[in-house]
Amino acid sequence: MRSVHLVTLGGLLVSLTSAQSTFTPTRPPSLPLAVKSPYLSTWFRAGSNGGNGGYLPGEWPTFWTGQYIGWAGLIRVDGKAFTWMGAPRDVEAASQVAYEYTSTKSIFTIEADGKVSVKVTFLSPLTPNDFKRQSLIFSYMSVEVSSIDGSEHEVQLYTDISAEWASGDLSAVAQWDFGTTDDINYHKVWKQNQQHFSEVNDHAEWGSIYYSTDADDGLTYQSGADTDIRGAFAANGKLANSKDGNFRAINSNWPVFAYAVDLGSVGSAATWNLFSIGLCQDDAIQFLGADGLRNVPSLWKSYFSDDVAALTFFHKDFDESNKLSSELDSKIDSDSKAAAGDNYAILTTLAARQAFGATQLVGTEEKHYLFLKEISSNGNTQTVDVIYPASPIFYYTNPELVKLLLDPHFENQESGHYPNKYAIHDLGSHYPNATGHADGNDEPMPIEECGNNLIMVLAYAQRSGNNDYLKQHYPILKQWAEYLVEDSLYPAEQLSTDDFAGHLINQTNLALKGMIGIEAMSQISMLVGEDADAENYTSIAHDYIEKWQTLGINHDASPPHANLAYGNASTHGLLYNLYNDRLLNTNLVPQSVYDMQSAFYPTVRDTYGVPLDTRNRYWTKSDWQIFCAAIAGEEVRDAFIADVAKWVDLYNTNDGTYPPGIEFRARPVMGGMFALLVV
Repeated sequence: MRSVHLVTLGGLLVSLTSAQSTFTPTRPPSLPLAVKSPYLSTWFRAGSNGGNGGYLPGEWPTFWTGQYIGWAGLIRVDGKAFTWMGAPRDVEAASQVAYEYTSTKSIFTIEADGKVSVKVTFLSPLTPNDFKRQSLIFSYMSVEVSSIDGSEHEVQLYTDISAEWASGDLSAVAQWDFGTTDDINYHKVWKQNQQHFSEVNDHAEWGSIYYSTDADDGLTYQSGADTDIRGAFAANGKLANSKDGNFRAINSNWPVFAYAVDLGSVGSAATWNLFSIGLCQDDAIQFLGADGLRNVPSLWKSYFSDDVAALTFFHKDFDESNKLSSELDSKIDSDSKAAAGDNYAILTTLAARQAFGATQLVGTEEKHYLFLKEISSNGNTQTVDVIYPASPIFYYTNPELVKLLLDPHFENQESGHYPNKYAIHDLGSHYPNATGHADGNDEPMPIEECGNNLIMVLAYAQRSGNNDYLKQHYPILKQWAEYLVEDSLYPAEQLSTDDFAGHLINQTNLALKGMIGIEAMSQISMLVGEDADAENYTSIAHDYIEKWQTLGINHDASPPHANLAYGNASTHGLLYNLYNDRLLNTNLVPQSVYDMQSAFYPTVRDTYGVPLDTRNRYWTKSDWQIFCAAIAGEEVRDAFIADVAKWVDLYNTNDGTYPPGIEFRARPVMGGMFALLVV
């Protein structure tokens, strides 16, 4: 029973305000609510091509795909009901007056009837150095209510979630329960026919959703049909403390799971209520590793005996979790502003939840991994050329996370599960199945992935000091380096990470990645005492880069610039792989190349940024623009950042629209916004 038509997300990030609400530091195209994993990823659409502009009352939250996720909030003030979240039927929307986001929080300020203020804070904790907390796929919603007109008011607060959280198939039968533990009430919802390691519309088809709150005096609960439960609260301000026993399809009378809290007489001192929502799955990933194909548990299982113990810890941990998240908020904000100003902080703070929200910690305390879903493009598991552009946020917050992302690749390929000599593209055609490609028929990107792996491994070792990791994997690293020696100078007709643009022979930017990868291997060899290899690889890399400057650069152009492909003077593109030379301090590429590109980019800059390359004149990508910004002169750096701060991800530089048939959402590559903070 939906009253709002689903519309498409636009990408507008420019600082927009309206008469009703301010947006600080800007209005994002999509506002993160509960974003903790590929399967707990709930957003609020605001873009110019979709949503209602970023107003929590009057529109339903969605899963990252755009599919509605029923999450409602109502409030009764002196007997009259208003909506503060969602779009329930026949309930007047309250007025949103402000929205603010940090790296971990989305904060809405809403006024009901000019009498009370409702401050709603969605906190998705980020604790990159605390794996116990980070492993929990839970998020908080806190609600503060206070009088704003100088009078006291009788107030009741209400919230519910729908069975839409349990499956991407709205015709699937949902089941539910209600329980109490350690002064916490919880609704539990799950798909009746559990399908492990399966998705429908990118939703997980296994596991249980929990919606919890404190079992305080004045709290009532109920499950049942959405219009019935919400109508009962609007009329009476309380619920029946009853459970609907008619398990049914999600779209059959839309079962919801609700709480109501009687706040009594509310004055200027705020009353505070906490809700938490989370997903619990015992097993999270299928992985083909050293022990063959096995089910890998969620890492939280190593710390907690069961779902209820996990939700109890999380709910009661709010103060500490909020403190840790606020410290990270402050660090990212201050570091970003110091690096490149307010516009840069707009990007990093918005990207943090999105990047981490594509990952999940799995395994055991003794052996754990960080798995990543290639959200939005094709759903691959552990895609190397998605891990690579996302990696700056992980280097910045905790370099060990990069190791945990790479470990499954080493284990799979070193165990003989991949027949090709070059590095694998991904560990599975669709998340959460990391079943590898024993037939060798993954999407082939040999130079791209060999280069990415060598670059990421060296960057990890430089930041962690863990040279034993290099020794452990030296044979396969050398194997990949030998492939780069063979193919990097003339890359032939290969795909780069920008595979949507198609194959192209002798790509200048791709060749550069391979050459920096060879120099990275030289440094790896030096760190592990393989001096002969170190000398050999650096000699090859320097020979190649000298030749590359003749093959790949149009010296006759005004201004000179790198071509998209060797010998094609009419082409150009973002030379984003130059970033790796600075990331690793390899000093392979002459400073003149950096200066040349900094002088060139402003000459092809469009309204909303610099095009990715000349194959598609107006397409560009935010992550690669920020990689270029990180190594550009200050004026050019700031121009790149200002343009990206208007728009995000893949879009057209002339008018800011999406390319036909392509709409990137919630992609982890936005971790690349942290590129300036890593070099």
